[in-house]
Amino acid sequence: MKHENLWAPWRMAYLRDLAGRGEPPSGPARGPRNFLRHYWEHPEDDELNHVVVRTEEGLILLNRYPYSNGHLMVCLGEPRPTLADYESPQRAAFWELVERASDLCKRTLDPQGLNIGINEGAAAGAGLPEHVHAHVVPRWHGDTNFMSVVGATRVIPDALEAMAATYRRTLAQK
Repeated sequence: MKHENLWAPWRMAYLRDLAGRGEPPSGPARGPRNFLRHYWEHPEDDELNHVVVRTEEGLILLNRYPYSNGHLMVCLGEPRPTLADYESPQRAAFWELVERASDLCKRTLDPQGLNIGINEGAAAGAGLPEHVHAHVVPRWHGDTNFMSVVGATRVIPDALEAMAATYRRTLAQK
């Protein structure tokens, strides 16, 4: 049987991060626990952190460990664990950012569909339960294939830096 190689070197950062969470032998996880707050507090690192939109209220950025190519995250700058913890004007700003991320995703990638969701709390699957955020995930027919079903592996065809640049080009055209 002839096998092809599928190179995804960026996945190593994810694997190292998982190992870091398990403490020994790797020790504690590196970097700030609430990376979204850290990104908010350091706008000078927006390009490095794949932030594609920054407003007075919040951020739209690429998910570092995407479900599919172009997977965006949306958050407000001030961390709170649930949407109900924000005042009504903050929730409105959050949903405006979600709408903006959805529009950006559609104009940039022309997906056949979108998943838009929020996981509140660790039991619901939130990877960062102290800072509620939304996911905008572009979808195409057939984007879940044997690699995800059999190999428990997602294939992301574009580097995060290239995807961020593609989103920024779309933003510049408006």
